Amino acid sequence: MFLAPLKPTMDSFSTVVRFLTNQKTTIGYGVMAIATIGSERIFSLFSFQCPCNPDQNFSYGLLYMLGPAVVLLTVGLFLSTALWRLCTGCCLNPTKLCPRGNCIGCASILLKVVVGALVAPIMWLSVALLNGTFYECAVSGLEDPFIINLFCKNRTGSCRTELAKVPCKTSNLPVAETIDLLLMLRAQSQILGWVLIISAVLAGLIGTCYKNCRSQVSYLQLTFWKVYMQKEKEKFDSFADDYATRLAERNMKAFFNNQDPEAFPFPNHTAWEEISSIYTYSHSDQCYSTLQRYVESPDRDYTSEKTPLQMEYTLD
Repeated sequence: MFLAPLKPTMDSFSTVVRFLTNQKTTIGYGVMAIATIGSERIFSLFSFQCPCNPDQNFSYGLLYMLGPAVVLLTVGLFLSTALWRLCTGCCLNPTKLCPRGNCIGCASILLKVVVGALVAPIMWLSVALLNGTFYECAVSGLEDPFIINLFCKNRTGSCRTELAKVPCKTSNLPVAETIDLLLMLRAQSQILGWVLIISAVLAGLIGTCYKNCRSQVSYLQLTFWKVYMQKEKEKFDSFADDYATRLAERNMKAFFNNQDPEAFPFPNHTAWEEISSIYTYSHSDQCYSTLQRYVESPDRDYTSEKTPLQMEYTLD
């Protein structure tokens, strides 16, 4: 009776939680964009100081513009589960890179991994170019005749030697000319930023359309597959945590009680290898994951692991 008035509120809260759960990818990209903008502003305000020297401007500005992008790309690759599932053990067993000779599938997975890792670097470069600070410093230090003629055409003769000092506003050029050059540099930077954003969006749209148009699986079944993979991962993490806890307790009891350990059923090395391989769902008659394919296989090996893991492959 007391909970009845709270039911609409609880239903609304559940609806909000469900919506946020369904949109977690979009929310993640939004958080990434906000973090990228904040990081760029912090770099610009507190760390970046253009040397305003023709010998250093280009390398300094380019380093600040591309350095964080390379770091973000590396972090994105490092955090990619698919990459590590594909590469783990490949030096000892190179056939893991192309299981069953499916090199096209391996290449598509690597492409997907790289594209996913490029999201954050592209965000950084877009924000950096739209702000223009790094680009102004880098381009003003170029001594290329084309760049100099582009900015200094129909200007005072000292423009060529003073261009590198324009980002710091310490040049001997007239104030109006300095402001004009800064506006040109910033306009070019922002144009490149929007070109990068539009190109990335169009490439993503075209790639998604191409992938969906060639899909042999319907949209709703693909949606179900994505939901299943998420639920399988959640259940796997839960089961792994439970089994790891039970195995640790069993080993502690055996050690402190000075007794033989109890029998503990555990998947063997072959089973782990089977479910750890990369799997691409592309036909409606396929299983939804490597785990399902393994448990439904008629020739599966359910022999429990009884001895410590031995390396199946050696470097000899």
